[in-house]
Formats: sequence, structure tokens, C-alpha cells
Amino acid sequence: MEVVDVIIVSVALAMDAFGVTLGIGVNDKVKRLEKLLYIFSFGFFQFLLSFIGGISGYLFNNYLIPISSTIGGIVVGSVGILMIVDGLKNNDDSILTKKTMIIILGISVSIDALVIGFTIFNNIERISVLFLYTILIGLITLLICTIGFSICRFIRKISFVKQYANLFGGLALILFSIKIIFF
Repeated sequence: MEVVDVIIVSVALAMDAFGVTLGIGVNDKVKRLEKLLYIFSFGFFQFLLSFIGGISGYLFNNYLIPISSTIGGIVVGSVGILMIVDGLKNNDDSILTKKTMIIILGISVSIDALVIGFTIFNNIERISVLFLYTILIGLITLLICTIGFSICRFIRKISFVKQYANLFGGLALILFSIKIIFF
């Protein structure tokens, strides 16, 4: 896997967090400190869960049953489809602004990172490379969420943007899954 592929996957994974960021950021009641905590939570859990997934996938691949790239591609594509389905749902939850949700949302938007780590990073033999790739995932998520909160004051007037963030992320994962399966 090349760095460009990791960047594409990182952006796709960050779309869940970006969608939630927009949902939180359009609410005037969310304070600056809460926004910072969300940003760090999203970035940290994207890193952590993709790292854990990569180690688990490597162990599974080498010591139990080899994971074929076709299966990995199907799983990645399925996650993309689920992101698109989630993006088509119209629900605005005010619970997103509660302080107790910072860790819960950080983990929930990062579950797909665990799956991606398990299926895509399962063949990385050097833990240092896995660590760098997953740090990159966390940093890109952090950057995208920071941008999301920064532009929310302008986006508050455009409601369709937060609906389609998951659609774009899901489409990117589906395209990446096609690359995994056929190339």
C-alpha cells in the first residue's frame, strides 16, 4: 500500500467524523473547548482503532486464516455502502452537543477505521509503517474536522452539506474497494 492510498482511505474515513462535526458545528450552543475535544477525540480514535485493526488483521492473516484481497475489498465496499445509507437518513440529534458524547462519538465514527485497519493494513509487516499510516489517518481526520468546525459558521445556511458528507466518504470507500478487488 502506498502513501497516496493511505491518504485516500484517510479522507474517506474522516467523512463520518466530518459529517458529525458539521452536525455539531452548526449548533450555536457548542463551545470552543467542546469543539476542540471533539476534534481530538475523532482524530485519536481514528488512529487508535485503525492501528488496533491493523495489528489484529495482521495476526489473523498470519496465524489463523489468510485474508484475501477480495474479502477485504468486499468488506471495505460494504462499509462504504453503510456510510451512504447512513448519509441518506435525515435525523438531527441534539444529543450530539452533550459533553458525555465526546468519547462515544469519537469511537462510533471510528468503528469503520477498525474494519479498514483489519482488512487493508493486515499485510503490513513492520509495526513502524503501520504506526505511521495510522498516525496519518488520525492527523487527516483531525485536519478535516478542524476545517469542518471552521467553516460551520458559513455552512449553517446550507443544510444539504452535512447530509452528503457520508455519501462522499462512502463513495470513496466503494471506489477504493473496487481497486482492492480488481487491481
